[in-house]
Amino acid sequence: MTKSLQELSDRLEIQDLLVDYSYAVDRREWDALDGIFTPDAEIDFRATTGSVHGDLATIKAYLGETMAYFSVTQHLVAASKIELDGDVATGRTMCHNPLVLTAGGVMFVGLWYIDRFVRTDAGWRIAHRAQELAYLHNDPRSAAS
Repeated sequence: MTKSLQELSDRLEIQDLLVDYSYAVDRREWDALDGIFTPDAEIDFRATTGSVHGDLATIKAYLGETMAYFSVTQHLVAASKIELDGDVATGRTMCHNPLVLTAGGVMFVGLWYIDRFVRTDAGWRIAHRAQELAYLHNDPRSAAS
């Protein structure tokens, strides 16, 4: 199964995009997300948040507010399944996300990112992202009820 140099390059660029997202969120560098998503990206976090979805500005504002509840986060992405089709691609990527709560304790989230990528003049970008929940452990919202 020989892959072309273009396909290998595309896969590496998309993989870098997934890692760049993780670093941007964990370092709280919200403006770095502008170079990861298309300007008209649709982002759906309802699987883990219950209600948040929208454009990039909406997600950046949400992250800025909610990440204050965590002193440390790590988005550990792995096992990406990328399907290329010319200038578009789809992907399914595992994420294990431990989050240290500022109030004490650690919350764990396991999910998959379901992405649609597009090749732009600036390189590959995420045009659509949704989450599929695998597990939540020690979610403080469940203890509040």
